[in-house]
Amino acid sequence: MWKRVVGWLVLVPLGIILVVFALANRHTVAVGLDPIAPDAPLIAPFEMPLFLLVYATLVVGVLLGGIGDWFGQGRHRKAERSYRREAESWREKAESMRRDQRQNDTLGLLESEQEE
Repeated sequence: MWKRVVGWLVLVPLGIILVVFALANRHTVAVGLDPIAPDAPLIAPFEMPLFLLVYATLVVGVLLGGIGDWFGQGRHRKAERSYRREAESWREKAESMRRDQRQNDTLGLLESEQEE
């Protein structure tokens, strides 16, 4: 419940700010991708609205950050898989011991009944 309220309190103002930014920055800018030879570029500059350039930069930054974070956490995921396999192995051993114990208890009860 609180996550929704906080989400709305953060996302609605952020969305409003993004819309206002887009409306205020509709003018076009030239984007050139050749910093070495700006007079004779290999790829011709193109024009796009400033807000699209900023939004695209933000999206690319978030994606690259997420990918870098995912690769950085690889060793932790590997360790977790190893621990999960070890826990499953111990769980299977414990269950096997419980089954053996129940069988031994049942056999012990049968033997004690026969002695009486």
